Amino acid sequence: MSDEPASPKLQVQIDDDIAQGVYSNLVLLNHTENEFVLDFAFIQPSNGRAKVRTRVISSPRHTKRLLAALQKNLERYEERFGTIETSADDEPVFH
Repeated sequence: MSDEPASPKLQVQIDDDIAQGVYSNLVLLNHTENEFVLDFAFIQPSNGRAKVRTRVISSPRHTKRLLAALQKNLERYEERFGTIETSADDEPVFH
């Protein structure tokens, strides 16, 4: 028997319209001292305009945890499905 208290299970609720998700092929990142702003957008290949589909505002601490979770999940994905190939065109753009 362990002396450590069991952590409560997290129950997440999601509305049907949110569960459908939105497609994004561009993310714009900005930050201040206190928050990160991630604007997820869709840009059509034949059009030079992008429309923001959703904005996520996050604390720096949570953003760092998100980055670690994304990295870990990409590693798991590549272990299962193979390496994701990238090219010089895929490099992030910084302003």
